[in-house]
Amino acid sequence: MRRRVTFRLHAAAAAMALAAATGVVLSMPQASAATGGATGYATQNGGTTGGAGGQTVRATTGTQIHAALCGRASSSTPITIEVEGTVNHANTAKVSGTSCNTAAGVIELKQISNVTIVGVGAGAVFDQLGIHIRESRNIIIQNVTVRNVKKSGSPVSNGGDAIGMESGVRNVWVDHVTLEASGGESEGFDGLFDMKDNTQYVTLSYSILRNSGRGGLVGSSETELSNGFVTYHHNLYENIDSRAPLLRGGIGHMYNNHYLRINESGINSRAGARAKVDNNYFEDSKDVLGTFYTDAAGYWQVAGNVFDNVTWSARGTDNNPAGPDPQSNTTVAIPYSFALDAAGCVPDVVSRTAGANKGLQVSNGSCSPQTPSPTPTPTSTTPAPTPTATTPVPTTPTPGPTQPSGTNLSIGAGSDGSSKADGTSYGNVRDGNLGTYWSPAGSTGSVSIKWGSATTVSSLAIREAAGATGAIGSWRVLNGDTGAVLTSGTGAGVITVPRTSLSKITFEIVSATGTPRVAEFETYGG
Repeated sequence: MRRRVTFRLHAAAAAMALAAATGVVLSMPQASAATGGATGYATQNGGTTGGAGGQTVRATTGTQIHAALCGRASSSTPITIEVEGTVNHANTAKVSGTSCNTAAGVIELKQISNVTIVGVGAGAVFDQLGIHIRESRNIIIQNVTVRNVKKSGSPVSNGGDAIGMESGVRNVWVDHVTLEASGGESEGFDGLFDMKDNTQYVTLSYSILRNSGRGGLVGSSETELSNGFVTYHHNLYENIDSRAPLLRGGIGHMYNNHYLRINESGINSRAGARAKVDNNYFEDSKDVLGTFYTDAAGYWQVAGNVFDNVTWSARGTDNNPAGPDPQSNTTVAIPYSFALDAAGCVPDVVSRTAGANKGLQVSNGSCSPQTPSPTPTPTSTTPAPTPTATTPVPTTPTPGPTQPSGTNLSIGAGSDGSSKADGTSYGNVRDGNLGTYWSPAGSTGSVSIKWGSATTVSSLAIREAAGATGAIGSWRVLNGDTGAVLTSGTGAGVITVPRTSLSKITFEIVSATGTPRVAEFETYGG
């Protein structure tokens, strides 16, 4: 598997070496920042606007990127960072400040929000240097190249991931980027686009992922199922061995992508994941859709795809390819609007639009590339609100009795959530014991109750632990299956929601005084 990737890189590597030796400078079209707007799941949960409405600064080094983050008034003050040139280990140092949490040898977007990083001018290349997003929200990364990030060998960065997200990340739009490696794990590389530990509402669009053993994953293990709501559209996956992507739990929407030379397995839906796979073009590839390397089944809904010279392996205990005649085995409801190009034109339209330095062109749904309208620029530099601030909030806390009627459905159910504070557990919110509790790692976060099958819920009760009464400020209740907001309000207590059949319900704390403590997250269907 890895030999195949390495062999195919020889011609490209030789060309790059020749260019370097002769001093050839590859010309790239000029690019401007933040053209168009987010698409897919990144439009949900309040939307993804990045640094819109904030200051715009220019950076040519990683240290300058970190300094721009640290120079903001707060960790949520909107900012757009325009990057030009090559960012590498030699020019990326840690910068300290109250509005940032950076590190050397990686672009660290940690515990921050409302940031856009966009390549401009002659282009931005992150050379052997990864981008790490942790405990952050409302992030846009656009028009950059990230290449040859290693987890072993020298130099190392970001665990070998070109772009990696983890720990309560929300609302990330990655658009018109080129992510590439020079081999597989044995050569020191890992994933190109990874999400784990409760990362949700992400879109990867108009991008190139190539020459890697691993395209990317959603969820780090068969039991780490807190991730999802990810859209992949108009991307080129080229010369990838596997994980295009690997989806553990959650929902993924893949449409209008071109899969070229997927060598071992492609869309790997596992552990209850559901993939909606629309109008993609699969070419010269093997096992492009199914459940692979596990008996933990995943599911898919397929429509309009083209399978051009695709081979399929035999079914076995740990191998369930969808082909040779892929059929749907689930249905997936998509909450946002999208326009599908015909699958037959996908290789052409993707080749003309995907990747960095392509002029940020997009498809109009009729296989014709076009330049989108610029995102409107506010006339004032007043910082934009965080995405959650646009959610309507009742003027008074939701009233209710001290105890809903019926059986507490949380007892015996499962639970997960965003990053938790030391010494606390998600399970404490469903153990019937007010003496135990879950706390987020900071002042905001989310905790979910989940069941093995659809369960009807019409109300819930959030009980705060002793010593933390009144800490919870504004909140939202989400349908964990679709991401839809069921209701919102302020203060803990009994909450009524529209009677809904779902397998997961999430309580998201948007604001709080200090660190909130949720002793019980009770759910009722009466």
